[in-house]
Amino acid sequence: MEATKVVRSKTYKKLEERLRSLVGKAIRDYNMIEDGDKVMVCLSGGKDSYTMLDILLSLQRRAPINFDILAVNLDQKQPGFPQHVLPEYLQSLGVEYRIIEEDTYSIVTEVIPPGKTMCGLCSRLRRGILYRVANQEGATKIALGHHRDDIVETLFLNMFHAGKLKAMPPKLLSDDKQNVIIRPLAYCPEHDIQKYAEIKEFPIIPCNLCGSQENLQRAQIKQMLQAWEQAYPGRIDSLFRSTQNVTPSHLADTQLFDFSGLSQE
Repeated sequence: MEATKVVRSKTYKKLEERLRSLVGKAIRDYNMIEDGDKVMVCLSGGKDSYTMLDILLSLQRRAPINFDILAVNLDQKQPGFPQHVLPEYLQSLGVEYRIIEEDTYSIVTEVIPPGKTMCGLCSRLRRGILYRVANQEGATKIALGHHRDDIVETLFLNMFHAGKLKAMPPKLLSDDKQNVIIRPLAYCPEHDIQKYAEIKEFPIIPCNLCGSQENLQRAQIKQMLQAWEQAYPGRIDSLFRSTQNVTPSHLADTQLFDFSGLSQE
């Protein structure tokens, strides 16, 4: 029993150090958090957002700069949502938090026919509410829990279904120019986050409360990428790094490169 605890402790420490290092590197590379920032950390109750909050709190204690953290959860009134879980967890951490109650679930189910994907509309409604809350709270950054695998999945979703070479950027200015969105887990592999969440025993809230379908396009892309990763380890990391090494002259977008102006002269 004691030996198991020692192994578990060593595994946790190495994993925590790796995740903290990757998050710290992403923050530095993209200047995600600056001195005096108020970071609104969006919590869904899933493994990713729990891990993001945990690592950011750890970095906050060690960082050479000062920044505040406000944890925010949007209770969308999905049937079966355990309202007590996040407040109890956040109170145990002693972190400042706010729970926003907005019945977007009823809106989405009223608009979207049964059996159809609800994620698109739900995401847009959620985004608008979070932007509003960030402005109310004076947050200078909005932190979302998307990780490396999410970014690669989005790249393929856009290629396959939208005909666009586009992913999730680690840092983004919202369309209204009022909010800066950051993704501190941008360099973190999902399997590390999953393992970390299991070791930390976060009180996970299921992500299928809204009845979201298993065979969504993203789930299919995830399965494809996982199969590639199993057959060719390192494939997902290589795909992610390709988003950081873009050569416009070797693509075909005339808005990014002046192909018509090419000549031998």
